[in-house]
Amino acid sequence: MQLSEQEIIRRENLKKLKEAGVNPYPGDEYLISHSAAEIKIGFNKETKDQYTEVSLAGRLMMKRIMGKASFAELQDSSGRVQFYVSRDDICPNEDKTMYNTMFKKLLDIGDFIGIKGFVFHTKTGETTIHVQELTVLSKSLKPLPIVKTDAEGNVHDAVTDPEFRYRQRYADLVVNPWVKETFIKRTKMYNSIREFLNAKGYLEVETPVLQPLYGGAAARPFKTHHNTLDMTLYMRIANELYLKRLIVGGFDGVYEFSKDFRNEGMSRFHNPEFTQIELYVAYKDYEWMMNLVEEMIEKVAIDVTGSTEVQVGDNLINFQRPWERYTIYGAIEEFTGVDISGMNEEELRAAAKDMDVYVDTNLGKGKIIDDIFGEKCEPYLIQPTFITDYPIEMSPLAKKHRTKEGLVERFEAICNGKEISNAFSELNDPIDQRERFEDQIKLGKRGDDEAMMLDEDFLRALEYGMPPTAGVGIGMDRLAMIMTNSTSIQDVLFFPQMKAE
Repeated sequence: MQLSEQEIIRRENLKKLKEAGVNPYPGDEYLISHSAAEIKIGFNKETKDQYTEVSLAGRLMMKRIMGKASFAELQDSSGRVQFYVSRDDICPNEDKTMYNTMFKKLLDIGDFIGIKGFVFHTKTGETTIHVQELTVLSKSLKPLPIVKTDAEGNVHDAVTDPEFRYRQRYADLVVNPWVKETFIKRTKMYNSIREFLNAKGYLEVETPVLQPLYGGAAARPFKTHHNTLDMTLYMRIANELYLKRLIVGGFDGVYEFSKDFRNEGMSRFHNPEFTQIELYVAYKDYEWMMNLVEEMIEKVAIDVTGSTEVQVGDNLINFQRPWERYTIYGAIEEFTGVDISGMNEEELRAAAKDMDVYVDTNLGKGKIIDDIFGEKCEPYLIQPTFITDYPIEMSPLAKKHRTKEGLVERFEAICNGKEISNAFSELNDPIDQRERFEDQIKLGKRGDDEAMMLDEDFLRALEYGMPPTAGVGIGMDRLAMIMTNSTSIQDVLFFPQMKAE
């Protein structure tokens, strides 16, 4: 490993610390009384007596050495606070090594330290900790990028390189503290949904990630091998079929935040590993589920951002109910002027060509319609919108529409030009479901590598009887992009998938 000059210096400083009898990686607990934010918010003339003994820990992020005294900054998970170090305070005896050597020369930016002392205001009014005891907690051997903020709050030399930020998220979080807010909001989003669903009495469950058959979506899977069982297993592309098994088993409502894996393209909207929540509720249909989704997402917007209105790029998106609704054929006619509802496969191919929509020759009727909608309609649906009543060819797991021949009871929620949820009145007729699976096998033989497999165990479960059920899947990563005004899915994942260095 080739080291930079800075890395060599830091290793030399590490060695000198050890030679001076300082353990640069102590293992005992360090007691913390306050965070940086608590001190900056809480300290004033009236409360100063409460801050005569404080203890903080975090990274050393700045030093201004001024002879026998210095000002510096400590950064913890809540933010930064200034502290003041006097040589005679931390070295009350004749030996001034702790200050002259350790603090001034051997401590580097990025080192973890603990400080104890009292809080005061400087002449300029800045809240500052007067340090009486300083402890090294962890030596940093790699220098952080230096980001500077001037007196007006302007940031200079900001770290914006995506290659660095996504690959070294641990450093990104240190030098760009605002990034934490994205992930705090993401957690608030999860908590909001859990609170909403738990209040309705639905049960959060877990289902297998490794599955002998993949299903529940149209996607290519990741494949692995179990040595002991000597069998091929797939990383799940969805958890739908297992959650429906639980409805068969007698639960009225189940949901799961699931890590799913799809072996397909990557973009600012796609990561091969992603998170979605799937919910299934017995004795309900897709109309009921539409109402629940818009109610739940409206609550999420309020809980995460404080308003039903969320700024996303140049668009102000309003999640207040009710949302706009189109059928998929109605949306295509609205945006293209072409009514494709009665067309067969060849007519659809011709219509797609007239619209300058490329479709693969191996794709069937459902995928052609999906491609037309995806190119000509979806990008223009900015406000939350439900698209309903899909052709049966597009939806092998959805119940046939009760009044419209050739369609199924399905909706997708589109927002900011992208799908954020997909839902059905779930197909619970095992004979119809088998025929749909068999149609998928035929599509696979034609070259559709996203066609579903036939799952005999799931069919067996349906044969025991599944009540009328509504189900929905919501993409948590895309929803997080909207709620945090992020332009790339990589911005809302701590560790997005990347090419090897």
